[in-house]
Amino acid sequence: MDGQPIPVIIDCDTGVDDALALLFAVRHPGLDLRAVTCVAGNTDVDGVVRNTLTVLEQAGAPAVPVARGAERPLLEPARPAPVHGADGMGDLGLPAPTRTAVDIDAVSLLRREILASPRPVTLIPTAPLTNIALLLRTHPEVTGNIERIVFMGGAVATGNATPVAEFNVWHDPEAAAILLTAGVPITMYGLDVFQQVVVDGAEVHRLRASAEPGTRLAGELLAHRPAHQGEPPQAEEAGGLGDAGAVCAVADPQGITTRRLPVEVSLAPGPTRGQTIVDRRLRPGESEIHEGGRERALVDVALEVNADRYVKLYLETVAR
Repeated sequence: MDGQPIPVIIDCDTGVDDALALLFAVRHPGLDLRAVTCVAGNTDVDGVVRNTLTVLEQAGAPAVPVARGAERPLLEPARPAPVHGADGMGDLGLPAPTRTAVDIDAVSLLRREILASPRPVTLIPTAPLTNIALLLRTHPEVTGNIERIVFMGGAVATGNATPVAEFNVWHDPEAAAILLTAGVPITMYGLDVFQQVVVDGAEVHRLRASAEPGTRLAGELLAHRPAHQGEPPQAEEAGGLGDAGAVCAVADPQGITTRRLPVEVSLAPGPTRGQTIVDRRLRPGESEIHEGGRERALVDVALEVNADRYVKLYLETVAR
């Protein structure tokens, strides 16, 4: 690296952990957040826009352009995630934003900011991949100025939306399949590492006691984000960083261990729909021997994370 900040764009469905990711991105000196685009996922897209604008204002970054994107997946209806509360933000009662989204759609903003960037952009989708798929299909020329796509999604082992499918990929599997054919380097920050990065209760308490609005908001969000899925949130207990870990992985890629592996998305109806099928075999199996190999995208899949390193990085950054 030459010491200049990495230009990044976050595509999100701002619920609680997307908000944690935004707080980190606007405060890390090594990242230049050029835009934020919004998509239906954790809540409806208008709620996502509202939440995103509120978080940016609380973080002291009101100038970052925000755009409204797709209000439903490519083929299916939207299916919001109730774990994030009625407003998608843990029902914290945050103030309404004082500004509005830009007057162009998310795909147009993505195209504009990617092509205008003097350095190749890193895209960080932390949401269903509908906007990204529409961008890639409508404006394929943008890939010439994309350094990498680091997406929070998928799982090697266990899903959360279904036993095998992670929510963001399950919400729009066709869009995820399009992402994998983008023709640029891709890192998958999936549930296997997502669930390991946890801030302990003492640090959550310290953040909540801060007089600085953005730092305090990080604590409030963590307090409403239980460390273990399925458990009810309990104030000032440990909270998982979730999506924010993917942004940490852009700022500090040495904190994750990846392997370049073939990945495909199950698109068939039934219990495997939305599964990211990650091939960790050392040699071809009988299927390939008898039927021939299929072309599959090679993805840098995060298999391990230095959780303590990312927690320290996150806490130092949001307290700036």
